[in-house]
Amino acid sequence: MKGSNSRLQRSSSIVAAMLLTVLAAPAAGQDESPQLESLRRQLAEQSTRLERMQELLDQQQATIASLRDAIDEEILDQQRGGTGVGTELFAAAAPATPPAPVTPSPDVTAPPKPVGEAPKPQTRAPEVAQIFAEPTVLTQGGNFVLEPSLQTSYWASDRVTLVGYTVIPAILIGLIDVRRVKTTAGVGALTMRYGIGNRFEFEVRAPYVYTSVDTVSREILTGSAFDNVFNAEGHGLGDIDATARFQFNRGDYSKPFWIGWLRYRWATGRDPFEVVTDCVTRCVGNTTGTGLPLELPTGTGFNSAQAGLTWLYASDPAVFFGGFSYLHSFERDNLTRTLLLGEQEPLGEIAPGDIFGFNVGMGLALNEKASFSIGYDQSIVDKTQQNGIDVPGSVRTTLGTLSLGVSYRYNPTATLNLALGVGVTRDTPDVTFTLRAPLTF
Repeated sequence: MKGSNSRLQRSSSIVAAMLLTVLAAPAAGQDESPQLESLRRQLAEQSTRLERMQELLDQQQATIASLRDAIDEEILDQQRGGTGVGTELFAAAAPATPPAPVTPSPDVTAPPKPVGEAPKPQTRAPEVAQIFAEPTVLTQGGNFVLEPSLQTSYWASDRVTLVGYTVIPAILIGLIDVRRVKTTAGVGALTMRYGIGNRFEFEVRAPYVYTSVDTVSREILTGSAFDNVFNAEGHGLGDIDATARFQFNRGDYSKPFWIGWLRYRWATGRDPFEVVTDCVTRCVGNTTGTGLPLELPTGTGFNSAQAGLTWLYASDPAVFFGGFSYLHSFERDNLTRTLLLGEQEPLGEIAPGDIFGFNVGMGLALNEKASFSIGYDQSIVDKTQQNGIDVPGSVRTTLGTLSLGVSYRYNPTATLNLALGVGVTRDTPDVTFTLRAPLTF
């Protein structure tokens, strides 16, 4: 560019000198000659060349400025973790055919040469590993997603009950009931999602539940000196639910995406009031039997509705996400519990406690196909009420889980998600492992 300016300045000086020579001849009183006419023609031709050179120089400067702006946008887009916006700007700024370089003669032109090399088009950004129940990205309009999943969990708890009274501290008259409960659960589910437009998604999920509980204890009021193991299992269809999600805003790199969702769950699984409980007489007295169910339920026994709000904020190279939710279970009236000998124990109206939950996490893209996520999920379960009052022994419970997940995209239509959850409160499963394999059609 500096060389072109120098040549242009030298040409301008020559033209100025020729102009002074031409103008000086009439001033001296000399007649015009063929030599003077030739100089005038050369001056006109040189002026035309200079004008054309100036036009080409202006065009090249404008092109270079546009390319510089496009490159700056591309660099900024890569820092933000963009999806090819800079590439589009670069392509729009670059001319379809670069102008020919400046030459001394207007009749001689050089073949066009490309200026630089356009950046390679970026592939689709990898998805954040799904570690919570709510996905972070909605299904694209017209796409159908079939997602088989498998979840296993295990947790153990110890319970100590003192039956008697104390005379002085450390001296107990009575019995000590110590129970160790070990629970293993597995849930195989099939989820179907369909995208409507660019901001709406509908989902249906059907789970199959298997649960096994081993209770190690000594029966109270029997004087037994040995531990007894009580085992119960249950398997079958769980509670089916349907979820609708809607994206409120378009979002960009300066503000988060906001997604609202509403879920309704039907009590299609076998509820706790249908299974037989190991009680010869009323379980309240618990004078005979363990008071435990002989078969475990596969459902909650209550219809419920849950509403929530999920947010997603992209900040390269990380993606931050989280959400809030509130679940309400509808109470049931005229409930009874089945005892060992077929006797029905009336329970009246049961209203499970509502659940308030929140989660927060961060996803990190490792490359075009793999991503890593870490997050925390917490739920606060309110007390259960029976006939309008709190059930004896019912307390507010907090469930907290630390989750780690990875996601790997095999191809544009198949992804594998793995998530590991670790319980951080005593009432939460000690470990949970979840495998998801969504397929897009």
